[in-house]
Amino acid sequence: MMNWDQHIALPAMQMETHFDGRDMACFVDRPRSFYALFAQAAASTPEHEAISCNGQRFTYAQAEAEVSRIAAGLVAQGLLAGERLVLFVSNRPEFVFVLFALQKIGVIAVPVGTREQGPGLAYILHQCSAAAIVFDSELADRLPPIGSMPTLRLRLAVGTAVEGALPLSALSGEAVTAAAVNEEDCAAILYTSGTTGNPKGAMLTHLNIVHSVMHYQFCIKLCAQDRAALAVPASHVTGLIAIIAAIVHVAGTLVIVPEFKAAEFVALAARERISYSLMVPAMYQLCLLQPAFRTVDLSAWRVGGFGGAPMPVATVQSLAQAVPGLTLVNCYGATETTSPATIMPLGQSAIHNDSIGITVPCGAIRVMDAAGEAVAPGQSGELWIAGAMVVPGYWDNPQATAQGFAHGYWKSGDVGSLDAQGLVRIFDRIKDMINRGGYKIYSVEVENVLMALPGVQEAAVVGDPCPVLGERVHAYVYAPNARLDADAVRQHCSTRLADYKVPEKIIFVNAPLPRNPNGKLLKRQLRMAG
Repeated sequence: MMNWDQHIALPAMQMETHFDGRDMACFVDRPRSFYALFAQAAASTPEHEAISCNGQRFTYAQAEAEVSRIAAGLVAQGLLAGERLVLFVSNRPEFVFVLFALQKIGVIAVPVGTREQGPGLAYILHQCSAAAIVFDSELADRLPPIGSMPTLRLRLAVGTAVEGALPLSALSGEAVTAAAVNEEDCAAILYTSGTTGNPKGAMLTHLNIVHSVMHYQFCIKLCAQDRAALAVPASHVTGLIAIIAAIVHVAGTLVIVPEFKAAEFVALAARERISYSLMVPAMYQLCLLQPAFRTVDLSAWRVGGFGGAPMPVATVQSLAQAVPGLTLVNCYGATETTSPATIMPLGQSAIHNDSIGITVPCGAIRVMDAAGEAVAPGQSGELWIAGAMVVPGYWDNPQATAQGFAHGYWKSGDVGSLDAQGLVRIFDRIKDMINRGGYKIYSVEVENVLMALPGVQEAAVVGDPCPVLGERVHAYVYAPNARLDADAVRQHCSTRLADYKVPEKIIFVNAPLPRNPNGKLLKRQLRMAG
């Protein structure tokens, strides 16, 4: 049986009860809030470099000053503990400053990816009854009209001036002390697509976040000397937890990548002496295509975490040749597990290349059949995940919570197995989901948008295999009486969906889509035809 005691020295753990009756293993000695991670780093290493971004550098003392200024300004503007603020901000230092300012005053952060379009942003603002939004000024046209959303009373722009919004840089107020929060309080809401097409807001609590960052700290051996590359969106659970929260917890340095471009990233990784990353396999593959990847000094890069898709064997071999000191680590998780549910112990990925690792120390995984009964070791079924890192449910959505959780476990929707050694494997996805370079796309969301186009009678979306991204969005459209072309369909989608969800391949069919006798769409036939 492979367990963490064989690989690392774990801190003391004990059984505790949280979230109305869930029994779980917890670390005994732990920070008690998300803000405490930052406060402890600022207090212990004030002169250590906290953030590097495009030539800007901030020590922890300087970052703490910005966090305190913004926190005071938000309180002066009337923001109250427990209210929600949407962070519609790209990868930049202000994202981090606002994030921890919110945690200091007990306001719930709601990060939203900057690829989101107006309708999706409006839905999230409405669903969480957001009181405020901080946004990049160039994204202002995607915000709902002023006065159209009664709860939204404060708008703050990052960058150039925007009519109807206060500049974030102008915030000020009297110094405030950190708000008292309970570990089980919600610290952040991250929206994840639902089978109905509307996203669900997973409630990440302080307890969840603290345990996830401690899993990264011990399992990947993060320390203050590490320099982490934020090359994925800060608004994604990987960027927010695996990179920002994890590196702040150990008082390391966060190197912010505003936009991932492989050639520039390779140069940055060498220049900034990056030692830790967590990206999707496609990003590593793109790096390998850069001529400089084999000539620049990447000797500081010691851990390359990956998730969201399998890492091709050829990529693993090429990375080992190009960067001999780089250890690849498979990290499997989801928004609902506050990032990691399994991690492959360091040095074991090549030995167990068909596995996604072992369950994190404070986690538990069961493999269940369709009747909700556990299967034997090595047998396949749906992965159910529990532990201190699993969220209690979805914001203001008891129906989705009841459907997604059972007996303290989150039903992942992934088909996999757990063998006698404790190694977890994934074989398929139950949910009808497309995985494009780590971005999870529910086909029903795209299909709903396609069906809204005049003349479209049927639409189906499937994943089209891609050697770099894993899958691309492939749409079948049945519109017998409409004069549509692929460009018109994409234009329609691009104003309603994040860009990575827009179909790249569109086929117009001249007959109704295939269905079984019960009327269920036969997507398997469409995948085979594509």
